[in-house]
Amino acid sequence: MTRDLHLVRHGEATKDETRLTARGRRQSELVAERLRGTGFAAVHHGPLPRAAETAAIIAEVLNVPCRAEAAADDFVPHFVPDHDEFFGQFPESERTRGPALAHEAETRFARPGDGPVLVVTHAFLISWLVRDALDAAPEQWLTLNHDNAALTVIRYTTGRSPRLVRFNDSGHLAGDDLSRLEESAG
Repeated sequence: MTRDLHLVRHGEATKDETRLTARGRRQSELVAERLRGTGFAAVHHGPLPRAAETAAIIAEVLNVPCRAEAAADDFVPHFVPDHDEFFGQFPESERTRGPALAHEAETRFARPGDGPVLVVTHAFLISWLVRDALDAAPEQWLTLNHDNAALTVIRYTTGRSPRLVRFNDSGHLAGDDLSRLEESAG
């Protein structure tokens, strides 16, 4: 069995993160067009508004349902000792919640299965799943970043190690005049 896990970071959000910007909505439309015909049964997404709105736009284009998933939320998947300047901004409750959700995401999405899966999520989870697929040390998730509406694909095949097929690919955004949307919104 083989499963391609498609991970999309949400589109560009407003400063208060309550919705997508015009640019973020356009980014979501463009990634949806790129994914058209892939054969997803649903769009799984994190519960925060920026991920939910991105997923709704993609789901409409692909004509599939949306499914909110706690395991696709925005959380710290692994805390690294001696990095208090970064991790100190997160509440103590996140030290349990984040790793538990990361484990749930691995169990739920990062395994062989039938058909492709699409998850609209956040940079931290994408970095964690890429790190896991590459069998890198847990702290290496901190060294990865992911652009808004970029696509990462990890292939899981029974009896084989995961394979990173695509990472932070934003080719679908090239050539579209997204800067025009920034100017008109500003």
